[in-house]
Amino acid sequence: ERMVDELKMPFTLAGLEIDADQAVGKEIIAGAMAAVKIGTRRFDGQVGKAKVFVYRHLGPHTGVAVDGPGFIKPAVMPTFSRLSITLAGALALAPLLAPAAASAHPSFPSTIPLPAGSQPEGITSGPGTTFYAGARADGAITMGNLRTGVTRTLVAGQAGRVAVGMRFDASTGRLWVAGGPTGAVTAYDAKTGAELARYVVAGSRFLNDVEVTRTAVYVTDSLNAELVVVPLGKHRSLPKAPTLLPLRGDFVQLPGFDANGIRALPGGQLVINRSADGALFRVDPKTGVADRIETTGLVLTSGDGLELRGSTLYDVYGFNRDGIAVIKLGRGARTATVTRELTDSHLDRPTTTTLVAGALWTVNGRFSTPPTPTTSYSVVRVSIRH
Repeated sequence: ERMVDELKMPFTLAGLEIDADQAVGKEIIAGAMAAVKIGTRRFDGQVGKAKVFVYRHLGPHTGVAVDGPGFIKPAVMPTFSRLSITLAGALALAPLLAPAAASAHPSFPSTIPLPAGSQPEGITSGPGTTFYAGARADGAITMGNLRTGVTRTLVAGQAGRVAVGMRFDASTGRLWVAGGPTGAVTAYDAKTGAELARYVVAGSRFLNDVEVTRTAVYVTDSLNAELVVVPLGKHRSLPKAPTLLPLRGDFVQLPGFDANGIRALPGGQLVINRSADGALFRVDPKTGVADRIETTGLVLTSGDGLELRGSTLYDVYGFNRDGIAVIKLGRGARTATVTRELTDSHLDRPTTTTLVAGALWTVNGRFSTPPTPTTSYSVVRVSIRH
């Protein structure tokens, strides 16, 4: 999401001003610069004596880093409609704009191959552009880089294991994985792949997706009206056993797959979807009381993984189509409006997604293709700016 990758100034510049709303391309400005100031909206930072100003209607996820004297490397995603540059000094404009090729910002791949025959389903993002994807075939975990497309095996597969929904916990470096029909919830070290804990819940279950909060790990069970809860102790220590949280209120178990995707809302409650009919629910994590979210727009039957940013919820529904619903949540997540559908020609029965660098990185589950040891699978980059 960085529109400006590198800004280099090897000569003295008295003043540079970028104003309003026009896309700033990837440009290198060669010269030495005293400092940078970025102001307004979500960020207000100043380094030394400011000589460059970027302001007005800037987009989210912006920041600035200075690697040393005279070298400025902003991570900025402004969307400017008008660009005005004011130079206080006898400088010509031409030397400021180097050819775009000189600063070519490495593009993200449109697809990233996953191991053949792995039958992937879950995906989560880690530090930077790191991602993790699991295998239904044997529980293997693939670790990769979304920018380079390079992948490696983090956790080797084992007979009888399954990896579906997963979630990275940045505060502990743990990777939590739901085990589908095995009834297992497993915590791995996200760097080494070492197994830290494994909890198996008795009964006929399909533990499907995972969310991590400050106090617990919540896992949906698509075959039972309850959540599996792994309570986290002091300093987020691991417990001896998980607990069960029955879903009450408006949530009723329907025939087939039910509770599936799950995400934590800003206010502390949870949001889940019910695959059988596409309904969305707001769940109190303490009592299990579920209130149905009144939803208008596209019917979300067969919804799978969820992703949440602010008040925008993304619902992947790929059992019978290749799309991702964009949902605007109302105040307190009491209402929801499906505003549009995202799709991509590379999608093939998608399952889950993670939002990184302005795109939804979405696993192709390929449920309509009979799996074989050589069946190909991939992660697809779906822009959220369609």
